[in-house]
Amino acid sequence: MENTPPVRQPAPLPQGARGRVLVVDDDPTVAEVVVGYLHRAGYTVEQAGDGPAALARFAAHRPDLVVLDLMLPAMDGFEVCRRMREHGPVPVIMLTARGDEEDRVLGLETGADDYVTKPFSPRELVLRVDSVLRRARATVPADGAGPLSGGGLILDPAARQASRDGRGLALTLREFDLLAFLLRHPGKAFGREELMREVWGWDFGDLSTVTVHIRRLRGKVETDPARPRLIRTVWGVGYRLDLDEEGPDVRADAGRAATEDPRGGTDPQGPGARPGRMGAGPAGTGADRAGTDAGPATVRVVPPAEDRSR
Repeated sequence: MENTPPVRQPAPLPQGARGRVLVVDDDPTVAEVVVGYLHRAGYTVEQAGDGPAALARFAAHRPDLVVLDLMLPAMDGFEVCRRMREHGPVPVIMLTARGDEEDRVLGLETGADDYVTKPFSPRELVLRVDSVLRRARATVPADGAGPLSGGGLILDPAARQASRDGRGLALTLREFDLLAFLLRHPGKAFGREELMREVWGWDFGDLSTVTVHIRRLRGKVETDPARPRLIRTVWGVGYRLDLDEEGPDVRADAGRAATEDPRGGTDPQGPGARPGRMGAGPAGTGADRAGTDAGPATVRVVPPAEDRSR
């Protein structure tokens, strides 16, 4: 298996550029449209048509964000994402013609920050890029700028470093933000909708995004992820960070099997809860309206020549 070339420091951006985006897609028509829209939105854009070329581009000029097609020749998008992430966190928007639930969840488990299914509106994709980058660049509030600790966990928001019991944790951007949020509110239970608003900054979206990230985070911070003692499921509500690891379970494990969420982890809303999306429609305006839903149902067919303002 070939190794990813060493990553160089990012090259200076042209004056006025909003950021550097790497677009990876083997469909030249799709790539041309996406690159054109991102250029017009003020981004500096690099382009690659397969996995090895994408890794070479990534190594030559580290981007601020990657728009990554899942179905690539020679190496699929999951493997490309994994190799890029070996060099540190980088925001990734998965772009794919496959809308299967398993693929979407796997994309999120790989660490993708958003997931868009073809065909899609190029303008909406640009707004999703804006949203993900805005979140990745968000500064930590002054009242939470110091290190966070508890339950053997230590997080340094300024350095974006995390550890447990002295062992470094390799967290994605979203995992870090999620754990930092829970550490700022220990002992308080949050529903998935609330976590999506507070951590993702989305007013509606696919709630399985939260479920998958909770499961991945447990796999990294829990001694036994199958019996979590830090990030607890609060049945009928959501999740809670419990720094008293020796405390009683929120509910007996026997009830857990009845509400197993097939998309990853357990559904904290209990039997009969309907998984899916928050809200009934878009919230906010402008850039806040796009980038709100990681699920494929929100993208629509808009050929480039017929794309209209909504």
